[in-house]
Amino acid sequence: MLAVGAFPDYPFTPQRLDVRPGVALSYLDEGPRDGEVVVMLHGNPSWSYYWRHLVLELRDPASGNAYRCIVPDHVGMGLSDKPDDARDASPRYDYTLRSRVEDLATLLDTLGITGPVTLALHDWGGMIGMGWALRHLPRVRRLVILNTATFPLPAAKKMPWQLSLGRDSRVGGWLIRRFNLFARGAAWLGTARRMPTDVRNAYIAPYAGWDNAISTLRFMQDIPLREGDPAWPLVEEAGRRLHEFADRPVFIGWGLRDFVFDRHCLAAFAAALPQAEVHAFDDADHYVLEDKHAVLVPMIRRFLERNPL
Repeated sequence: MLAVGAFPDYPFTPQRLDVRPGVALSYLDEGPRDGEVVVMLHGNPSWSYYWRHLVLELRDPASGNAYRCIVPDHVGMGLSDKPDDARDASPRYDYTLRSRVEDLATLLDTLGITGPVTLALHDWGGMIGMGWALRHLPRVRRLVILNTATFPLPAAKKMPWQLSLGRDSRVGGWLIRRFNLFARGAAWLGTARRMPTDVRNAYIAPYAGWDNAISTLRFMQDIPLREGDPAWPLVEEAGRRLHEFADRPVFIGWGLRDFVFDRHCLAAFAAALPQAEVHAFDDADHYVLEDKHAVLVPMIRRFLERNPL
């Protein structure tokens, strides 16, 4: 078990919930229980650590309203369990988008979150959150969107070879699990500025070793590119229905150096959500909250306070 105190700027006590028999999900539940709920969803290969600066700001009433921040580590990620998906494994977990959406629903239902929520989305967190949101549309009152996608790959964008290496190559998949290649690469290349060593290690540590790296690969293998891929029906529906969220407040923060969620993805969000408040940064990359948390975190607080539930 990783020692939580070893992670800089992460002074939280994660909680755990069995979302499947024998499979526990780690999550943060910070801030007042009667505060407006902000659900923050990370992607691959990060974890709830990505949201730490925003959680520290929003849970604290010193600079304004205090919010209830619910931040899961998806199964196989961060401090959550990392079960195998072999047919005879026990416990066993299917590393699919559908499973992720079901886990989120289980978490929010168990916590008794039945009222309005704000979704903060990054990377795969966009599709996981949107999968839940499409079934709970009236409850999603605000969106915070950071370098993600909730739609199929834009027609003008090519599939990055770095993702194809994991999605389509057995050798690439072996390298990712054997050497923790994806988490290491993202920690070195996912920011415009170099991460401090202890922060970079916090991103990498949960995935050290063959067993611990399983989800970083399975996320890549679940990327939907065409009809017939398991995640395609949900991703296609989400893209088709994204415009249904255009009548509510949306904040978009974007690192323009991101080679995966690039200007094509930002343009798709801007077209579907034309009233969104957009802040794009030429000097920020995929982990935009690492590069720009000093700017983005107070911006997001002001956005929430201008648009109360």
